Amino acid sequence: MRYDNIVKGEFISRPNRFIANVKIDGRVHKCHVKNTGRCRELLVPGCEVWLEHVKSEKRKTEYSLITVNKGGRLINMDSQAPNKAAEEWLERGGLVPCIKLLKRERKWGDSRFDFYFETETEKAFAEVKGVTLEENGVVMFPDAPTERGVKHVKELCRLKQEGFGAYIIFVIQMKDVDYFTPNVKTHREFAEALCQAERAGVKIVAADCLVTPDTMEIKDRVKVFLSGENASQEGEPSYE
Repeated sequence: MRYDNIVKGEFISRPNRFIANVKIDGRVHKCHVKNTGRCRELLVPGCEVWLEHVKSEKRKTEYSLITVNKGGRLINMDSQAPNKAAEEWLERGGLVPCIKLLKRERKWGDSRFDFYFETETEKAFAEVKGVTLEENGVVMFPDAPTERGVKHVKELCRLKQEGFGAYIIFVIQMKDVDYFTPNVKTHREFAEALCQAERAGVKIVAADCLVTPDTMEIKDRVKVFLSGENASQEGEPSYE
């Protein structure tokens, strides 16, 4: 996926979760933050950021914050980007080969999932989660408690019981990481739900992305450890 009209800036502050003050060409602008997560480790005063310039009478801000430089690593922090990148990845057979039908935002019962797809042998639903939290090469989700995330995981377990394929895709919005693990310290319930889902047959997938200031593309599978706080010492990784 590619953005248009990207400009470079310097992050100054974040008054609230929707707005950032960014210096662009010597002038401070109020910019839209396309990620309502905490992102405290990303948005550090003085860091390099890249923004999409979008002029519209319907918008109060002309810029949307897209990418940040964290210690030389480019990280996309647009919460809408993972679904777009996942759609492209699914279409080119990155998750499973030979998808013959792919639909976004598909309802099942009272729930709505990011993707529904069919192959010759499977009818499946997939839920996508974007990952921007990284510490020493380890990426984690979530960066804040997510009751909605727990709900999605449990619903995928029910789909599996009904005979559908069920997938959780963690789109890591950066490159060159060691492994993915649930963030037990932030939300233990989500980590426990993820372990239960794997036992129920839900396939848990993590993949990194090649990120530039104006593009993001899913590239390679990443190891998944579900053992939480001691993930690097306990258990074997999942490559599903």
